[in-house]
Amino acid sequence: MTKDSQELAVEQGVHNYSAEENWVKPDEPLLLERLEWFRDQKLGLMMHWGPYSQLGVVESWALSDEDADWSREGIDWEEDGEELKRQYFNLNKTFNPVRFQPDVWADLAAEGGFKYLIFTTKHHDGFSMWDTHATDYRVTGAECPFHTHKYADICKHLFDTFRSKGLGIAAYFSKADWHSSYYWTPGMARGRQAWRGPSYDPIEYPWLWNKFVQFTHEQIMELMTRYGRIDVLWLDAGWVGKREQDIQLGEVVAKARECQPWLITADRTIGGPYENYVTPEQTIPEHPMSVPWESCITLGTSFSFKFGDKYKSARQIIHTLIEVISKGGNLALNVGPQPDGRLPEEAIARMKELGAWLKVNGEAVYGTRICAPYFNGDFAFTQKEETAYCFRLYKSDEEHCRNEWVTIPYSETINRVDLLGIEEELVYRQTDEGLSVKLPQSLLDEKEPIAHVFRLT
Repeated sequence: MTKDSQELAVEQGVHNYSAEENWVKPDEPLLLERLEWFRDQKLGLMMHWGPYSQLGVVESWALSDEDADWSREGIDWEEDGEELKRQYFNLNKTFNPVRFQPDVWADLAAEGGFKYLIFTTKHHDGFSMWDTHATDYRVTGAECPFHTHKYADICKHLFDTFRSKGLGIAAYFSKADWHSSYYWTPGMARGRQAWRGPSYDPIEYPWLWNKFVQFTHEQIMELMTRYGRIDVLWLDAGWVGKREQDIQLGEVVAKARECQPWLITADRTIGGPYENYVTPEQTIPEHPMSVPWESCITLGTSFSFKFGDKYKSARQIIHTLIEVISKGGNLALNVGPQPDGRLPEEAIARMKELGAWLKVNGEAVYGTRICAPYFNGDFAFTQKEETAYCFRLYKSDEEHCRNEWVTIPYSETINRVDLLGIEEELVYRQTDEGLSVKLPQSLLDEKEPIAHVFRLT
């Protein structure tokens, strides 16, 4: 992807990522320390969940008339745009996930090897998944049937439970709010034709825009002051903050860091001092990047729950993770919860398969950094202190090399080769092509291997 396409193309709700050269290194030692913490984690669990999950649509996007051609497929929406929006915004009146069990989610995340949670506190539709005081359009609001449930303040219970399992917390927050009358204001120049941005020109109506800025700051500070330790403020809606849509982010981040000085901010696609790490979406960079980054990739085909979704295999997920970390990034693997509060059974199965593989091979994943020759499709490399790790990826059982010797494209001098999960030093020799390693018989007999990991010391 070229720099121009990264900065200009925004298609089907997918935001392209900032160019590496636009990353600004923080001055504060604590933030630099926290970014190293972030780079150690490697695997985050991302979750898009809200009233839209009841319909199996792509989050909030059906509300935007400029995105209608791709976001309204599969639903017999009213042709009248205003009626469509009324129907969508009324989904809060039926959102009642009574089978939600935050401890079950947290246990599955820990078992799956995830190290932090990225949860949608609010998507572009403005529905708040916490007990906000800034709007009635919230999960604890009187119109939402779930508001009487013991877990009604969803963010609180999720954040507390995931923290209790040792996972970090990233609060996803949309800077746009299509429900707010300070953003989509009736009677303005755009009329009935809604788009991603405000319905008016903020330069022409500064008092109205300032109301929206105050509203946004109030909500962010609620999350920062009432919901315990937050490791990352993960800001979406990259069109907000550019040009005339200035939400004075520096001001609210400064306030947030007064109470959470360790806070990392991910102001997506904006660049500058508040995009502390870069966030490719549904893609992996072609080459390794030296700046902190995180690819957001779905377990299925959709970020939010989709009826009949097709999930990636354990092989695809693990190979994706390996490619990401070998290029220096983290993987934010997205799972969309069901409308009733459960996770899809197939998603649970994949999380457990991923966790089982990481239990054996996590040493080569967590806390590592990039190592030449990085990634070539069949082999990938990471390193930790004086130890290098080589991943041998198998694309299918048929491609499993049954030869007793495998040549690893690694030219550095080493003293020992081990295979993670097997207590046995391997026989090897260094050649002009790399390391020629003799495989144990157990590997030659293994069916459908996904990836093996060699420790090179």
